[in-house]
Amino acid sequence: MRILFLGDVMGRAGRAAVAETLPRMKAAWKIDFAVVNGENASNGAGLTPDHAKGLLEAGADCVTLGDHAFDQKDMLQFIEREPRILRPLNYAKDAPGKGHRVYTAPGGRKILVAQALGQVFMKRPFDDPFSALDTVLRTHTLGGLVQAALVDIHCEATSEKMGVGHFCDGRASVVVGTHTHIPTADAQILPRGTAFQADAGMCGDYNSIIGMDPAEPLRRFVTGMPKGRFTPAMGAATLSGLYVETDDRTGKAVRVEMVRQGGRLAPAGPAPLPDAP
Repeated sequence: MRILFLGDVMGRAGRAAVAETLPRMKAAWKIDFAVVNGENASNGAGLTPDHAKGLLEAGADCVTLGDHAFDQKDMLQFIEREPRILRPLNYAKDAPGKGHRVYTAPGGRKILVAQALGQVFMKRPFDDPFSALDTVLRTHTLGGLVQAALVDIHCEATSEKMGVGHFCDGRASVVVGTHTHIPTADAQILPRGTAFQADAGMCGDYNSIIGMDPAEPLRRFVTGMPKGRFTPAMGAATLSGLYVETDDRTGKAVRVEMVRQGGRLAPAGPAPLPDAP
């Protein structure tokens, strides 16, 4: 199975880049299943139903969220009606929606997608991500009920993301981190066959401070005082993420490549992407 994961979509610039480029990625790289993290897609905080529909129409087969899952209040109702959107497994127990689902890829193959929130340096206390993921992976075995499994671990600390990667090694096809918006240069296949990258990076304007126009964050760093609201940067966006090929028989990864397309960052991917028509 060919799986594409795109990191946190950041504001209008990120949405526009996904709409323009994701269909070309899927066609050129023969993607079987695409997962997009959309938790910052709506003005940098949460995801509205309309923007969720836009990501799905662009070709996302599943959209994951994060700690900003319900910053846009309309998502509370919409997530119950749209099974292609996932909130974290270890969010509040009464939260609407689900933290994992099994989807059908071409050829009838099954892929599990799950998301968990980390605990280290996070502003809110969330339940233990390891036990939450363990329960799901025990009941969705690779090469058994599912042909592939992807885990989006949404947290601050790269050490915690690495811990989740090793915890899931051999039980998930892919473990990929989100939340910090900066791609890490550690894409690899772990010893038991799980593709891993500590952070996929964001789909947004990298001439920014983690996707925000630099002026207000920089003012706060320098003076320690806020003056205005953070606003997403609006320059050309780079789509950042991970490409993985898996063995249908075992569910384990056989190839992993970092993805960077468009914008300011040097391009990367499984093959050069044809120019837009």
